[in-house]
Amino acid sequence: MKNSKENIEKDEKGQTFLLLWASSGYHWRKRPRLLYFIFCSFILAPYLFTSCFILYSLYSFGVKDEGFPDNVDVKVPVCSSVSNGTICCDRSHFRTDICVMKGDVRTHSASSSIFLYTSKHDNGFINNVSNVVQHEKIKPYTRKWEAGTMATIDELHLVSKSENPGLDHRCDVLHDAPAVVFSTGGYTGNVYHEFNDGILPLYITSQHLNKKVVFVILEYHHWWMMKYGDILPHLSEQPVINLAGDNRTHCFPEAIVGLKIHDELTVESSLMSGNKSIADFRNLLDRAYYPRIRALMVRNKERKEHQPRKPKLLILSRNGSRAITNENSLVKAAKRIGFQVRVLRPKQSTELAKIYEALSSSDAMVGVHGAALTHFLFMRPGTVFIQIIPLGTDWAAETYYGHPARKLGLRYIGYKILPKESSLYGYYDKDDPVLTNPESVTKKGWEFTKKIYLQCQTIELDIRRFQKQLAHVYDYSKTKINKHIHHQSQ
Repeated sequence: MKNSKENIEKDEKGQTFLLLWASSGYHWRKRPRLLYFIFCSFILAPYLFTSCFILYSLYSFGVKDEGFPDNVDVKVPVCSSVSNGTICCDRSHFRTDICVMKGDVRTHSASSSIFLYTSKHDNGFINNVSNVVQHEKIKPYTRKWEAGTMATIDELHLVSKSENPGLDHRCDVLHDAPAVVFSTGGYTGNVYHEFNDGILPLYITSQHLNKKVVFVILEYHHWWMMKYGDILPHLSEQPVINLAGDNRTHCFPEAIVGLKIHDELTVESSLMSGNKSIADFRNLLDRAYYPRIRALMVRNKERKEHQPRKPKLLILSRNGSRAITNENSLVKAAKRIGFQVRVLRPKQSTELAKIYEALSSSDAMVGVHGAALTHFLFMRPGTVFIQIIPLGTDWAAETYYGHPARKLGLRYIGYKILPKESSLYGYYDKDDPVLTNPESVTKKGWEFTKKIYLQCQTIELDIRRFQKQLAHVYDYSKTKINKHIHHQSQ
């Protein structure tokens, strides 16, 4: 970014100074050592360079001056009535495009196309050479407004053609259920995006079909199938089709190309068949993972039956940026209060069933703002979710996790750290806007948010301050447990 680079310079005496956004109005501070710079540049480097693109995606949606009109209706319904032999595309939503094809629908993977054959020429115009009645292009991924991201998504051709009686358009595989076609490209690999841009939209788009649907995937990933293999059978009872890897002609009575999306990590019941909500999605997760975790739950129940149960607190641990540097002190404080504490450090390779078991059996979760907090979807309604909010992340913390958590029925607490709890406190003057008015800094753009607040900020909790919240959560959770025990004994 022009005139806003972080510079390291030395004066005549060899003393080191750290210039933090000096050209943007932030102040020089004399530093006796290079620890902060070394920490950010070397220790955090593996985390920073692999996550910058993902961080941008999280903070780009809804950012002011990005060209999204405030009065856009994001709840525009998809083509609700499609005549046989036609293609209807809804491109009015700023998040996603959706096309519906109805009639004799056939895949052609070699040309990345889906054909719709028709013997009726309702529009009165046919290309005499190719017999093409209608040709639509679509990238079936739910981040339509991000040009850079969408440039990486494979494009599909949806072509309506008049039937040529002299040609045999055979079907290798004939399906009696509609297809839902979507991409697992883009930001897939980040758990927030996997749920927000993929799994939840897939539920929203297909649940009304009652599993009588065939999923057709662009940019198919075997690891994605393994990771979400427990969930998919509860959305479709048919095998998934890898479009690029399956050269057979699959024939469908209908195809929905693209996915519906409502809001961040949520399901808007007013737009759903049967008024389904995010709670119904959570119930689906229960059904999906319960068989995997049932044995473990039974063993735990037998071992602790008739014993007073301590409230369970799960701490989602981070490495690198936004890590809690005094996590051990947090664990000790929680145990002193009376919690049974478990620290979970999920990796991309961690089996979701194990994370689900840990969170669905917990009474409370604590974690610092970041993609891993997406796992709040695994918590039981009525349990407590504490999001630790670093400086400069208030808007994102509320938009991506706070508001959705409340819609799920969780008791949400947003713990905003004080400047003294941030590592930035040691590197900016105490009256610097970076500490006193983060919003004025984040308004300057994504680069400021990323480099100042996301990449090199760690957290040292004020344990005395934070444990007051923990004490209230403990009392609430213990009361809930006692009420449950009392109810069972009657």
